[in-house]
Amino acid sequence: MKRIGILSDTHGMLDERIFEHFEQCDEVWHAGDIGSADVLKRLQAFKPLRAVWGNIDGYDLRILLPQHNRFMCEDVKVWLTHIGGYPGKYDALVRPDIYRQPPDLFICGHSHILKVQYDKLLKLLHINPGAAGKYGFHKVQTLIRFEIDGRKIDNLEVIELKVKEPNR
Repeated sequence: MKRIGILSDTHGMLDERIFEHFEQCDEVWHAGDIGSADVLKRLQAFKPLRAVWGNIDGYDLRILLPQHNRFMCEDVKVWLTHIGGYPGKYDALVRPDIYRQPPDLFICGHSHILKVQYDKLLKLLHINPGAAGKYGFHKVQTLIRFEIDGRKIDNLEVIELKVKEPNR
């Protein structure tokens, strides 16, 4: 069994609470728009990391990371990318391959909109963890935590990082 923490769209800002929420995770997966080499290094030092570059990431990150990362976790075929779209509305960059060789679990970021949706046609679970950074239109920073045991994806949790109130 593996415990996984997923985040996306940090845009160069890594909230310290992420480390608390992912402390019990075996791996962390970042779905792009990391924003800085410092964020990448801090995550790599924390836990085994799987990551992809996103559209705001510069050459410094693009030479270190793939645009698409396909891998196995336990017995689950995973595809991690940044711009992926949603079931029925997959992005043109992934559309041919996702229909030809669908994964069991498709993870993308980019939209800053948290969404977990099952694609009945392709028989895959689609996850967008929303945005863990503060840059963008979203009002709440979000993360996802779950477990993979063999072929089973289980115990999925949405984590909202509430705005900290000032000390009074």
